[in-house]
Amino acid sequence: MSSKEKVVLAYSGGLDTTAIIPWLKETYGYEVICVCIDCGQEEELDHLEERAKSCGAEKLYILDVTDEFADEYILPCVQAHATYENSYLLGTSMARPLIAKKLVEIAKKEGASAICHGATGKGNDQIRFELGIKALAPEIRIIAAWRDPNWKMDSRESEIEYCRSHGINLPFSADSSYSRDRNLWHISHEGLELEDPSKEPNYKHILVLGVRPEDAPDESEYVSMTFEKGVPISINGKKMKISDIIRELNRLGGKHGIGIIDIVENRVVGMKSRGVYETPGGTILYAAHEQLEELILDRECMRVKKTLSDEFAQLVYEGKWFTPLRSALQAFIESTQEYVTGEVKFRLYKGNIIKAGESSPYSLYSESLASFKTGDLYDHHDAEGFITLFGLSTKVRAMKLKEAK
Repeated sequence: MSSKEKVVLAYSGGLDTTAIIPWLKETYGYEVICVCIDCGQEEELDHLEERAKSCGAEKLYILDVTDEFADEYILPCVQAHATYENSYLLGTSMARPLIAKKLVEIAKKEGASAICHGATGKGNDQIRFELGIKALAPEIRIIAAWRDPNWKMDSRESEIEYCRSHGINLPFSADSSYSRDRNLWHISHEGLELEDPSKEPNYKHILVLGVRPEDAPDESEYVSMTFEKGVPISINGKKMKISDIIRELNRLGGKHGIGIIDIVENRVVGMKSRGVYETPGGTILYAAHEQLEELILDRECMRVKKTLSDEFAQLVYEGKWFTPLRSALQAFIESTQEYVTGEVKFRLYKGNIIKAGESSPYSLYSESLASFKTGDLYDHHDAEGFITLFGLSTKVRAMKLKEAK
């Protein structure tokens, strides 16, 4: 049995984390346990174990957490309509706490004393990973390679040269390309022309999950979805688990140019960054769920939920998933879903989601009340007293200001 201390490395198989394996062994003398966490990246995982071990890793875990990601991390954000700075549907943010949780689980299983990640010192992911680890295993040391004083590499070229000097020849080039993060929910793109906000994105080069709206079919496509207590359960009459619903919506949304955004966002560390995000299925799912909620939630509940949704999105973006506040906000959001059951219909057409009807046994919409006819529940004359009281403070203020002149 090895007497060396163990470190768990969040391993993607890319150049950064591949170079980190020999660096950890050389710098700290650790026994390296690699953990690749599959949140639906759909990246090639073949030969990953062979690559990790050839670089000096003791073993590699490949964990498929796609269903857990969909059920326990994506769904609460959908039910909250959690959106950061009006546009970003939190694709990367949602996944990081789950990855941190799995890293901690393997670290405890292996008896590791440290967890290492390859997130840079400028981004949000370092915060999300480390807050998750601190919340779940405060006793475990965290090694952030790019912030470590012993890390001397500062470019892809230097990482490739480092690997070569350690007898590791890998199929990575130093060519510039977009920096991407993909999972079941979305794919993000940063770098190249996107680093200049004055330049238009080269969408024909960028897009992976879909097409530009102008390249989408000239015919719209009808889609129907059903929900039970805020949980999506079917598309076009076919029942599916949540992860498969997202996959199918990704296919449909990508086909019709849905869910492409170009934003400059405020990172947690204080700088602005520009990125293009593709979230075709997520954009449709948010819209469908919101379409049903407008029929069911009362006015006050919708107002408060919207405010708390912004708070929920902020927490998720900042990596504060494992906090009492996130749990409390999620409890409120889940309580609003008790009657969010029904069917929504919409059309997808060149980047647009066009509503085509909605129904629910718990609908608060009353045709007799909403019509222009006077019914038993509503007398038009009742509005006069209501307006008098509702506008009383406005009228009094105006009168007092007039007296003061």
